[in-house]
Amino acid sequence: MSVNANTHELRIGVDIGGTKVAAGLIAPNGVVLSRERVPMVATRDAMAGFAAVEAAIQSVLEKHELSGKPIAGIGVCSPGPLDPRTGVVINPPNLPCWRNFPLAGKVQHRFGVATKVDNDANAAALAETIWGAGIGFQNVFYATLGTGVGTGIIFDQQIYHGRTGSAAEGGHMTIDYRGSRANCGCGKPGCVEGLCSGNSIARRARERVLAGANGARLVELAGGSVEQITGEHVGMAYQQGDTLATDVLRETADFLTIWFGNIVDLLEPDVIIVGGGVAELMSSFFGHIREELPNWSINQRCQEIPIVKARYGNDAGIVGAAALIGDVIVQAR
Repeated sequence: MSVNANTHELRIGVDIGGTKVAAGLIAPNGVVLSRERVPMVATRDAMAGFAAVEAAIQSVLEKHELSGKPIAGIGVCSPGPLDPRTGVVINPPNLPCWRNFPLAGKVQHRFGVATKVDNDANAAALAETIWGAGIGFQNVFYATLGTGVGTGIIFDQQIYHGRTGSAAEGGHMTIDYRGSRANCGCGKPGCVEGLCSGNSIARRARERVLAGANGARLVELAGGSVEQITGEHVGMAYQQGDTLATDVLRETADFLTIWFGNIVDLLEPDVIIVGGGVAELMSSFFGHIREELPNWSINQRCQEIPIVKARYGNDAGIVGAAALIGDVIVQAR
């Protein structure tokens, strides 16, 4: 595949997870030119884990014959906690190989180009702001709904990191102080992730079936086992008009409305962007959320704030990582 952009404008984005490292070559307008994927070695020593990152980046360089040629830089999304200012990965639970590991420094030394490290939600928020659904907006609140719930805050098209780099953990805001502490690993009662993540949607569906609600379609989709009901099954049943699935998702939308009302009162962003695997499903309820938002926000103009789906789906990690590198081309709205 030929690349029709100057090499110094190209960026490499790297998305690190507990089981894989994805890397991609990203054009200056946010277009993904290629994708590579290698297994992550998370349970051995630190350099074994780094070797997986190195292999993914090298694969991108070799595929496009960019080895030794200038590129703008390498952005890396890593699980946290981490320090985005120093590029040090502190102690992520699903990457036990790294403890106070200077990831940005290691990548920069190995490949000789500027390297930035941040968490995936922050990076995805930035990518959506400059290239995606947030084009033309200065202040953005981004939420990714998936296995968990992550958030990113953009002020004046810059990531807001807070005092130590740990800001924007919006998925762990409590919206039900009587809620269970067991529904999320953060240990806070009734947090957003414990109520609105894909895992939480599945859990609440299972609880309703076990309590006697008619969950015949959900159980059928799950192969006859209540315990095997997943968020995907809830989504499939909803698309087929199942009442129980619809009730669970509408309840999820109500939780999101409470949360977004608090976000509007605190930040009053120009736009709320929702990404992640659950976003497509919940987008059917965006109208309901907007209609109910005045009940949970004192901002009399809260309904003027758009609630939109993110542009980037599975590529959010690598494109977000690439967005961490400066001097990108910002699209006009």
